[in-house]
Amino acid sequence: MKEKLSAFYGKDGTKKLLASLVSILVGLLFGAIVVVIVGLFNSRIGLKGAWEGVRLIFLGIFSTGRDAAGALTWGFNPTNFGDMLFRAMPLIMTGLSVAVAFKTGLFNIGAPGQYLMGTMASLMVALSLPTEKMGVFLVWLLAFLAGVIAGALWGAIPGAMKALLNINEVLACIMTNWIAANVVTWAFDISNFKNVAESTKSGYVYKTTFNGVATAKMGLDKVFPGSQVNGGIFVAILAAIGMYVLINKTTLGYQLKACGSNRHAARYAGIKDKRNIVLSMAIAGALSGGGAALYWLSGNTEFFWSTYQSLPAIGFNGIPVALLAVNNPLGVIFSGIFMSMLNVIGLQMSNLTAYNEYLTDIIVAVIVYLSAFALVIRMLFDGRKKKRAVRNDANAPGADTGKPAEDAPKPDEAQTGKGGDQA
Repeated sequence: MKEKLSAFYGKDGTKKLLASLVSILVGLLFGAIVVVIVGLFNSRIGLKGAWEGVRLIFLGIFSTGRDAAGALTWGFNPTNFGDMLFRAMPLIMTGLSVAVAFKTGLFNIGAPGQYLMGTMASLMVALSLPTEKMGVFLVWLLAFLAGVIAGALWGAIPGAMKALLNINEVLACIMTNWIAANVVTWAFDISNFKNVAESTKSGYVYKTTFNGVATAKMGLDKVFPGSQVNGGIFVAILAAIGMYVLINKTTLGYQLKACGSNRHAARYAGIKDKRNIVLSMAIAGALSGGGAALYWLSGNTEFFWSTYQSLPAIGFNGIPVALLAVNNPLGVIFSGIFMSMLNVIGLQMSNLTAYNEYLTDIIVAVIVYLSAFALVIRMLFDGRKKKRAVRNDANAPGADTGKPAEDAPKPDEAQTGKGGDQA
């Protein structure tokens, strides 16, 4: 049994999983400490409020509000769970975008720009095609594919710069991010898809339900009533499974990883490194653009185009999702759901206590830093394993410990053949 456990804990995948779990646990504990400190130094919160904040950090997804006496109530909250899955949908897609690029040795920091281009393409197609003639599903499908293609094309630009001109993909992605922010702002500004609220001097693009387009609920509205969740979460999960198969089970995936490990060695082996670098960034961009399409085609979201002279945080949030999943496409599903759960918990803390919802950002920040140091955590696990192995060897029968072991044959027995074969 011990040998099986030792073999299980010795696997590289197990070490990565344990490192991620340690990162999550330490991040939550650190957030709890911050909540307690803030509560003790804030007269509006106090020790009782601090204890409520700590419980919300660990169990906030199960919070159902407060009772008549003002005490927190707990149980299955379908709205919280549904909103968690809805928020996880674009996080999974942008996390996959970063993870796939990481697998091929590239750092896709251009997910925000790819997300914006996917947003623009999907919304414009969804709001411009006549649903009464083409059908709602066909328009939805074309809008989704438009977002995927727009993201892929935008992702291929830094990939081509890396492959053909050897320009660092991080610099190229930063450039394309800000170009996308201004292009999207300009395109919606001159379009007829916006509604202007004169009182606030802000503008937003119509919901896709303005044209009758919305992602099918697929029965999730009955399981999670009152939430925003829809069938797009299934598309995101299928995308993650597809990326896992592509990276680990196909020749193309092997070529992409080979280029990421050593571009020059891959070229020597006959792999087209330039093509694969561009293709890798195009796939990453397609995932980001697809995540934007799934989010904005839900039918209950409004895009404020005038605010997007800044970059969407959802694109950057894909980085901690990928880091926490150790760039495993299947792990991205769970890390994306976990990160979205923290967002829901932050809203719960803001609604039910005097705390600010952005306290959960501290937890995310700690988890991100620890995820970045996941290699150090795995080295600590390896160090403990080596120490344990040395200790076991020292206690083994016949080990050179300065005194004979109990099970070791005595000198006279070794010579007479007692207790063993005679030499």
